[in-house]
Amino acid sequence: MKLDNYKKRIIDNILDVYINTFGAILIEGPKWCGKTWTSKYHSNSEFLLADPKGNFNNKKLAMLNPKLTLIGEKPRLIDEWQEVPSIWDAVRGKVDETIEKGQFILTGSATVNKDKYIHSGTGRIARLKMRPMSLYESGCSDGKVSLKDICENIAKDCYIGEVSLDRIINYVLVGGWPAAIGMNEKQAGLLSKEYIKTVLNEDIYKVDNIKRDGHKVELLLRSLARNESTTVTNKTLKNDVKEKDLDDIDVNTITDYLNLFNKLYLIENIPPFANKIRSSLRVKQSEKRHFVDQSLACALLNLTKEKLLNDLEYLGFLFESLVIRDLLTYVSSFDAKLYHYQDYDNNEIDAIIEMEDGSWCGFEIKLGANQIEEAADNLIRINNLIIKQGGNSAQSLCVICGLTNAAYKRLDGVYVVPITSLKD
Repeated sequence: MKLDNYKKRIIDNILDVYINTFGAILIEGPKWCGKTWTSKYHSNSEFLLADPKGNFNNKKLAMLNPKLTLIGEKPRLIDEWQEVPSIWDAVRGKVDETIEKGQFILTGSATVNKDKYIHSGTGRIARLKMRPMSLYESGCSDGKVSLKDICENIAKDCYIGEVSLDRIINYVLVGGWPAAIGMNEKQAGLLSKEYIKTVLNEDIYKVDNIKRDGHKVELLLRSLARNESTTVTNKTLKNDVKEKDLDDIDVNTITDYLNLFNKLYLIENIPPFANKIRSSLRVKQSEKRHFVDQSLACALLNLTKEKLLNDLEYLGFLFESLVIRDLLTYVSSFDAKLYHYQDYDNNEIDAIIEMEDGSWCGFEIKLGANQIEEAADNLIRINNLIIKQGGNSAQSLCVICGLTNAAYKRLDGVYVVPITSLKD
């Protein structure tokens, strides 16, 4: 469809390939990240389940006969299909009837329990994950440095110019929501707070029709915000909630709520580096938790620029979360995977990118330029340790920084790149 002022997304090129490969594609991801708008851009007709016209007439029609949603020019967008889960089986059946590619694009902002539909859709319905906008997609990164080039160890040096701390804080607070483009920090903060309200007042009940304690859900979300960008355990979350509130919460409830947040695409769980390099080094099997967009953590803790300036350590965690958000989008464009590294001797690397051929690249994420030297030394030390333990050397090492004025390769071989110049 022709859309005025459509901002190109990195997923566009991936979606074009999928449309020419599969009969149907499901685009999953958090609310407000742009799934519907991008799907419209790639579709020739649409059926919107959440359209309020005629007292939600579309939803009623779909419930009466899911096949009615399929009639229209292809590719056909079926937006928020999870409102009527039987649509899944109707799409799967239609794809089975013909070898035609690119018939349907489905979008969903919540995972549906598998007992709501019959068939998995394997081989018929491909899945793509969409996230809030990266800095490059929103126009906040000039894109002078390619992440893929860094991973292939062929990136070139370039001068960027000064980046202010105020600018980085603005990116942290505003987030990557398409609707927040052009907003100031206060306006964008209201948007993120409204997002959280919607989750607490509606989504936690709608996703699986289970009644939950909204107050405890909010307490856990706040605890996750305080522990942003860490490998915090469920037991620590439980104790943190109890410390901040008289209400206790058991570990099983914590697990249930975390599963709920995953279903709503509120959090990203970065797995530990799957050590396929034959190293005998023992690696902790703990996931590192991030909000899908760091602005949600800011909203939960009611943060402002002034508060962040008074807590630069926590700002560093939020900056790491922003970078991880962007890396997840960038690596999807060249079929790489993102991990973190942590062993039992407390050796840590913030991000590991594993390429399709099994080679890997290590990334440290630092807010200030004064931290570059220590970060580079850490990358080299751990890389040497992995080699000593029988593993393969990193293909490249890099420090992603907030406050540096150039992208360059150091004499020791470690790249330094500002997040405000990174692209896929």
